[in-house]
Amino acid sequence: MGVVEELARARADFERGDWSAALGTWSDADPSSLTPEDLDRAGEAAYLLGRRELALELDERAHLAHLRSDDVPGALRSAFHLVMIAATSGEPSKAAGWLATAERLLADVPADIVERGYITFAQMFRCAMSGDLAGAAVRAEEAVETGRRHHDGELMALALCGLGRVTIMSGRVAEGLALLDEAMTALLAHGRSPEVFGNVYCTAIEGCQEVREVGRVAEWTSGLQRWCEAHPSLVAFTGQCSLHRGQLLAAQGALREAVDEFDSAIERYRGGGQLPAIGQAAYERGEALRILGDLDGADESFRLAGECGYDPQPGLALLWTHRGELGAAAGAARRLVAEPGSPVDRVRVLPGLIEVLLACGDVDTARSLSAQLDSLANSFGFDAVHADAASAAATVELAAGDPTGALPYARKARSLWTRLENPYAAGLAQVCIGRALRALGDEGSARVELEAARAVLARLGAAPAVQIIDELVSPRVPDRPDGLSERELEVLRLVAVGRSNQQIAALLVISDRTVARHLSNIFTKLDVGSRTAAAAYAYEHHLV
Repeated sequence: MGVVEELARARADFERGDWSAALGTWSDADPSSLTPEDLDRAGEAAYLLGRRELALELDERAHLAHLRSDDVPGALRSAFHLVMIAATSGEPSKAAGWLATAERLLADVPADIVERGYITFAQMFRCAMSGDLAGAAVRAEEAVETGRRHHDGELMALALCGLGRVTIMSGRVAEGLALLDEAMTALLAHGRSPEVFGNVYCTAIEGCQEVREVGRVAEWTSGLQRWCEAHPSLVAFTGQCSLHRGQLLAAQGALREAVDEFDSAIERYRGGGQLPAIGQAAYERGEALRILGDLDGADESFRLAGECGYDPQPGLALLWTHRGELGAAAGAARRLVAEPGSPVDRVRVLPGLIEVLLACGDVDTARSLSAQLDSLANSFGFDAVHADAASAAATVELAAGDPTGALPYARKARSLWTRLENPYAAGLAQVCIGRALRALGDEGSARVELEAARAVLARLGAAPAVQIIDELVSPRVPDRPDGLSERELEVLRLVAVGRSNQQIAALLVISDRTVARHLSNIFTKLDVGSRTAAAAYAYEHHLV
């Protein structure tokens, strides 16, 4: 078979999705026989097969080949691919260099060419990554209009998806989701490039996941999975597919299966050199393992997330509370409380942060953040965020000693989580119901709720939650360590759950001065110097 026939076969292989065969033919061919378009397709094939470095090399060769042919639009397309590969692989300097190259070329092109829209999209991406959401929105809108003028459905899909994500990040969630819907419509009507298809799907799913819009996440993840399975040689986007499948499985209570998907995502991301993506998958893995009670495995995952540039909080702080390391957990919580963040960021962080604060005894701050989460739930309007807000409010009211106030929130949370088919969260809400009923003196109903929750959580393998229920249902009477009196134990337990001296005095019907004297004795006997250290001792010795 001659060179012409070989290259024609490679092009045909590429078009029917046999990217491995196409890339093999192009790689074996005499470099001088390859057209700039062949190099473009070879670069895309390498990208789809997960061979990132080869994709960069081929796109660079394509860029130079287009320039030698005085094909500036083609050179701009190659530069666009180089920008996006570098930017999504954690190489911002390389991305900035290629974007500057594209902008310089574009400055000499007076005509309104469609490639201007692709470079504008790359500028939008740069703005979004630097936190300039207003600038990102302007550029996304420009790219959408360029796509419309030139009837380029793929540019429209990319730009609409980017505009949707930026709009969501700006707090206009309903408007942003409508743009993502429009992007998916444009993609399904006009999308031919596998690279564009995968990017739009993954970006849209990530946007929905961030605001807990589980309906679209499930629908689009299923579509992405079918597309990936239809292309067995595909490597690009399969990491994202595993990540999103893992998130759905975790929400459904299939925690072990979720860990397997996160492991698969990490392995696939490593093959593509995608450090930020590895960090997110490692964080999700850590959360699943923490719930399962594999604290060492969770710790390892959270640390991997941090090494890859993904903040491991609040998951790591929750792990520290399980281990009784309340000082470290409180420090992380204070940092998260003070740290600015978008509404999307806060929705992700607040549920875990509130749990950490309650474990550290800071009920007042937890109550303030619970109100913030409720406000965000009303703004976003999704059941999952409302469920998070109700769960947080229930636990705050319980910690504040108001079981009557906690009960309606806990029942609302259980109802919402059940509707969302999230058995783990529904089980935890049922535990709150049981605790509230017990505090109200309805011991029989409390036991029914706790035992039902235990059955669900045990089936899921959520060992730490099961242990908590066992201690509630059949509390063991702890020894009085280090010579503590019965009254000192009562005071210590109340300190550990965040009560102030005045609250303890009221609950035990003693004076503030007596509480202070008991605390002084406790500090001396336990050899600790603060309430936080005393609380940590109580948790470490299972006194609460």
